[in-house]
Amino acid sequence: MKVAIIGAGNMGGAIARGLAQGSLVKCHDIIVSDLSQDKLSQLQTDYPEVKTTTNNQKAVDEANLIFLVVKPWLVKSVLEELHFTKDKVLISVASGVEIKELSEYLSVDIPIYRMIPNTAISELAGVCLLSSSSAVSSELTHSILNVLNEMGMAMLIPESKLAAATALTSCGIAYVFKYVEASVKAGVELGFSAQDSIRMISQTIDGAAKILLNNETHPSLEIDKVTTPGGITIKGINELEHAGFVSAIIRAIKASS
Repeated sequence: MKVAIIGAGNMGGAIARGLAQGSLVKCHDIIVSDLSQDKLSQLQTDYPEVKTTTNNQKAVDEANLIFLVVKPWLVKSVLEELHFTKDKVLISVASGVEIKELSEYLSVDIPIYRMIPNTAISELAGVCLLSSSSAVSSELTHSILNVLNEMGMAMLIPESKLAAATALTSCGIAYVFKYVEASVKAGVELGFSAQDSIRMISQTIDGAAKILLNNETHPSLEIDKVTTPGGITIKGINELEHAGFVSAIIRAIKASS
């Protein structure tokens, strides 16, 4: 599988770095296109075998799986300038641009997917939400999911659910960082350095995530295990409740969907 990534910004760069660390796509089979030579140079500094170009069509010509990672308002102009052949597969990472709309910008009928990742894919710990057009084969989808699963966890969901799932994952990672930011401030007030606070809190989040991912359990059950009667944890939990923590999270996710 040869991969092209059109757009080397934060998300395009994260996809390139995630793919380069996997085993299913070789570094020399990845080509990244962007107008910014600085972004391309930084990527090649990290992964010298990854090919780069400032010519989008060159990237498309050299690959069969093309990730389109540009701003939504640029999708039409970028796609209409490109020539695709029937052996290509398009994965769009442009938020809000539906598959039906993407197909209208192409001169040939090819398999089209929409993907919503989060930036943790560069650390092989991301979430990739994938939706497909009705014309794609299950074999092709399975192959793509295998590639994406190397960057964390990939899920195939209906296109109608993408916006809601984006709020939980792509936007959700920012909400997790916000919790970490607040906790770090508390740690500094308690006498720890910011860096030590970040390490402790990040490891705590990682541990909590592994408990949920590796066991058939629920957050409420895990909270009960560490809230002893009269203990300090329940006092903190109740303070979060009094401050409207749960309501704030629900409102943030619903506002993003």
